[in-house]
Amino acid sequence: MGACACGPGGSSAGGPGPVRTNMQDLQAMIAQHPFFRGLKPEHLALLVEGARPVSFQPGETIAREGEEARQFYIVLRGKVELEAYIAPQGQVGFQTIGAGEALGWSWLFPPFQWHFSARANEATDTVAWDTATLRAKADANPDLGYDLACRMTQVLHQRLHATHTQLVDFYNPLEW
Repeated sequence: MGACACGPGGSSAGGPGPVRTNMQDLQAMIAQHPFFRGLKPEHLALLVEGARPVSFQPGETIAREGEEARQFYIVLRGKVELEAYIAPQGQVGFQTIGAGEALGWSWLFPPFQWHFSARANEATDTVAWDTATLRAKADANPDLGYDLACRMTQVLHQRLHATHTQLVDFYNPLEW
């Protein structure tokens, strides 16, 4: 396999309803989002078909750890707290993501369940896709599937790096 040729990466129903937009606006939002930067026009056309804008209010749960990962999101505006359940504290936030980032890599790997919970910290606008549809499109178009896998791998790498940094800071709080 060659190097990824994709640009930088960046089960709940969403909010009170979709943000009002037309297909051209939606296509522009997707094409300009850092996660999809450099996407081939034919892949963009495939992704626009299943995309829908979704808004979340502050405090609203976007995803719950352990539930089926039915949606994938790109964040257009707002902040989302990633949380993990830690007994006895309950839900503990460990990372905040925002505009220009992607939410939801769990849809790509069996058993297709959220590994963390996600909650809107503030009013948040996203574009969402049904993940079963995304997987079907990726299966039908291996070039698109490879591109999406490259982009999701970059998201995983960024999240792993951020978690590593937090662990180092937590276990080595002394400054030299």
